[in-house]
Amino acid sequence: MRLSGLFLQPIVSGGMVFCPENKEPRRPLRSAMVHFQASEVQQLLHNKFVVILGDSIQRAVYKDLVLLLQKDSLLTAAQLKAKGELSFEQDQLVAGGQLGELHNGTQYREVRQFCSGSGHHLVRFYFLTRVYSEYLEGVLEELTYGPAPDLVIINSCLWDLSRYGRCSMESYRENLERVFVRMDQVLPDSCLLVWNMAMPLGERVTGGFLLPELQPLAASLRRDVVEGNFYSATLAGDHCFDVLDLHFHFRHAVRHRHRDGIHWDQHAHRHLSHLLLTHVADAWGVELPKRDYIPGCGPVVNFVPGPLPPPVPGPVLHGQHRGPVVHRGMPRCVPNSPYEVPRMGGPCRQRLRHSERLIHTYKLDRRPPAHSGTWPG
Repeated sequence: MRLSGLFLQPIVSGGMVFCPENKEPRRPLRSAMVHFQASEVQQLLHNKFVVILGDSIQRAVYKDLVLLLQKDSLLTAAQLKAKGELSFEQDQLVAGGQLGELHNGTQYREVRQFCSGSGHHLVRFYFLTRVYSEYLEGVLEELTYGPAPDLVIINSCLWDLSRYGRCSMESYRENLERVFVRMDQVLPDSCLLVWNMAMPLGERVTGGFLLPELQPLAASLRRDVVEGNFYSATLAGDHCFDVLDLHFHFRHAVRHRHRDGIHWDQHAHRHLSHLLLTHVADAWGVELPKRDYIPGCGPVVNFVPGPLPPPVPGPVLHGQHRGPVVHRGMPRCVPNSPYEVPRMGGPCRQRLRHSERLIHTYKLDRRPPAHSGTWPG
């Protein structure tokens, strides 16, 4: 498949092209990330239903995608900070947010939806405070009986590890297994699921979701995210879902992280969108332009990855990695579909209905999970 009007070549997802401030753009790396223009995003997601689930970082992923579907500009600081507003760039608040009560509790809900004027693009966002809950079951039920999604982008980590008691890591591992099993059962074979690994935290975390009485957890939360990323990527791979390692890609981009140690600026989020869309295009077998940033074509994205440390000799410790985790799931595609393309890397084994490995490795707390609420009726 090609995007019309462009000279297109196959690419490999996961590469990065950086354009530091006051420097000439560098030549693309061997695996080049594409700097998408709005017209190209419109073509890539033409007649597609995209569902994004997660916390405030994922809400910013949703917002940048909605903006990029309409025009070549970046989010403003106010747009990134806004929460639960009635409308953002022609989208609509469907439930929660200002239609309910704005707060930082685990019962907070926010559902947003954007439908383009042409009717060819549909993007929906669900705010999650836990990766699996009764609320998520309600979301899955809605996706079962509503239009089937073509692309699901999901992450939940920080809330899971900080707001649900002393056994939060064990509960998180168990809930990850539950959510991947349920996604496998509910999503159609034609749907691509991408698990976004959690982005790196700063040394000092002061986000609103972390209540004052939980501040002592901030020091360990940074390490917990690395551990949680390991489990989530492993389980997603076991279920043959795709994984995008945002922790690796942004590990040195400290200048783009906000002072709260959690959130990121508009340049980082546009870079994230480019990474994500490049990954999706590769998964769908769509050929994209392999080019440097062209001045005058879209906003200037001054994303600076930060200095890279020298390689450290010796074995890689458990749960750590030196390169990005790139899992290419088994193609969830209907036979003879134009998007049925071979995936990179080794072949994925038959899709599992249950992944027992991590569950058996660790004796998990079998108490019933705390409910995060129910789907607004």
